[in-house]
Amino acid sequence: MSVKERDPVSGYKTTGHEWNGIKELNTPVPKPIWFFLIAAVIFSVVLWILMPAWPTGTGYTKGILGVDQHDSVQKQLVKAATARADWRAQLMAVEPDLVKDDEALMQIVRETGHMLFGDNCSVCHGTNARGSMGFPNLVDGSWLWGGDVKTIEETLRVGVNDAHEETRFGQMPAFGRDQMLGRDDIITIITYVRSLSGQPDVATAENQDVLARGADLFLDNCSACHGEDAKGLTMMGAPDLTDGNWLYGGDRQALFETLWNGRQGHMPSWEGRLDAVDRRILALYVLDLQGRAP
Repeated sequence: MSVKERDPVSGYKTTGHEWNGIKELNTPVPKPIWFFLIAAVIFSVVLWILMPAWPTGTGYTKGILGVDQHDSVQKQLVKAATARADWRAQLMAVEPDLVKDDEALMQIVRETGHMLFGDNCSVCHGTNARGSMGFPNLVDGSWLWGGDVKTIEETLRVGVNDAHEETRFGQMPAFGRDQMLGRDDIITIITYVRSLSGQPDVATAENQDVLARGADLFLDNCSACHGEDAKGLTMMGAPDLTDGNWLYGGDRQALFETLWNGRQGHMPSWEGRLDAVDRRILALYVLDLQGRAP
């Protein structure tokens, strides 16, 4: 360790430490640093006096201002609950079809509905509400039970094929498995049904006899639920077979499986989990998604 000396360039004394020819200067702490340190200490002392700070064993020092974050949070929660009660009451007071014209309410529907849908519906219908195999697309305008606000609310309330005492019931019979139709007849109906949605490989000159027989078989076996025009009956929950939207697939194999073994979907009743306002928000939300879908 070398003897302390004064650096000829800076004029500061050295500390006497040297590493590889580099000497450490005994540079004083800059005055701004002292200023901020002193200010921080003063601020801390003042804050300890004014605000709750130190534990006392059985409690804590309350501070001169008596600020209590617990009370502040409670007041904010009460304020939020009051505001929420106001718009929820307004949402139920306005006719459902008129809500879409109220931009303030619709903004609430979009924000709240997004969370409700994500928490309760997206696991089956997808985060984009476009559904998947066996779960309906909610933005394509093809509704099994009807697509107005009150009908959707009722579907949410009672469910489909659920344990709810007022649930909607919908089932596709197993025409093949239960021996109501033979294999050839089922294949004929499939050809006819595919022609209804404009499948280019079906309605050919060679198929006219098959299509004519398929029309007769459809009328005898399928029209009671799907309608004579095959556009579906919402009272039965039977889908439109002419729009090209298929719940379980519209290729020959998928349709054969549907006709042979039948189908029975399930929509849980949400009455026990979502109140009437939440069900209305969800109904409005999915219809709004439908209106904004590309």
